[in-house]
Amino acid sequence: MKVDFGGGDEIAFERVGRAGVVTLTRPKALNALTHTMVKALAAALTAWADESDVAVVVVKAEGRAFCAGGDILDVYRRGKAGEHPVAFFADEYRLNIQIESYPKPYISLIDGIVMGGGVGISFHGSHRVISENALFAMPEVGIGFFPDVGGSHLLPKLPGSFGRYLALTGDRIRAGDIMTSGMGTHFVPSASFPLLVEELASSGNPRAALAKFTTEAPAPEIDDGALHTIAKLFSVDGFKELIAGLERAAARDQFAQKALDTIAKRSPTSLHVTFRQIRDGDMLSMPECMQMEYRILNRMLQGHDFYEGIRAALIDKGSTPEWKPSEIDAVSDADVDAYFKPLDDGELRL
Repeated sequence: MKVDFGGGDEIAFERVGRAGVVTLTRPKALNALTHTMVKALAAALTAWADESDVAVVVVKAEGRAFCAGGDILDVYRRGKAGEHPVAFFADEYRLNIQIESYPKPYISLIDGIVMGGGVGISFHGSHRVISENALFAMPEVGIGFFPDVGGSHLLPKLPGSFGRYLALTGDRIRAGDIMTSGMGTHFVPSASFPLLVEELASSGNPRAALAKFTTEAPAPEIDDGALHTIAKLFSVDGFKELIAGLERAAARDQFAQKALDTIAKRSPTSLHVTFRQIRDGDMLSMPECMQMEYRILNRMLQGHDFYEGIRAALIDKGSTPEWKPSEIDAVSDADVDAYFKPLDDGELRL
């Protein structure tokens, strides 16, 4: 039975047996999140939390992406027009909190690309089901932004400083590494996803349903040597210390050299802010993380690098962004501190 929560043709809702089923329906846009989708999903979750007949919530998507992020081009156009769209992000961040604290099993079926905002509506849930097609990234430092949507809550929990590595490089990882990192809770082949949904709807029991379809995940692609390098070099207390360590190791460690080369292409400001965000998030609750991220967001939307990063990546595709400042050493502690200060014109309302 279809249910209307105001999502239009961008997101669909159904009651199937004991499951509330959400389907992202923007496959041509890689299911990028819009404000309409965010508000509709929040409304569905609020309604289903109080419906005794709904035992589980299942979130899936059409096409080759689960969700490749937020609708960044819309944010870019509005920002360039002087309309900083903080309302979209505020609702998105509140949705991330709602998912993290949801009282019922929240099961994301991740079959394809999951980045940015897509991570926010999936990896904070109780069950993250990964297929062989899954491709994860938090690539925001490459567009002059930061890994928001609860990145400061999710990434610090990964063992061996792996979350810092993902945040500061924006590198993509596939199913084996998603599972090894602990971000995925179950590996299920893509072909079994429809049968899994049927079983969840029939039983309302995620433990029993997942036991039927979970199989062994593919081997990770990042080897033990690289993981050792990450654990050693990304665990330091300061970002400049991290860069110095990579520079020392690069001559004898190919993985360290690759990571250093990747980081060198990212926004220096974003890198500094992201390092502190992930470091501090390890000590904060999910709501506290989202308050912090909302402060950072407001400053990012008023700055230069975010719009420059989008221009280079999506407007003038393939061009090299001109970051300001352009050097890591040119970003001062005071510059970074400014992103984390309380907002004079209103904090995130939870």
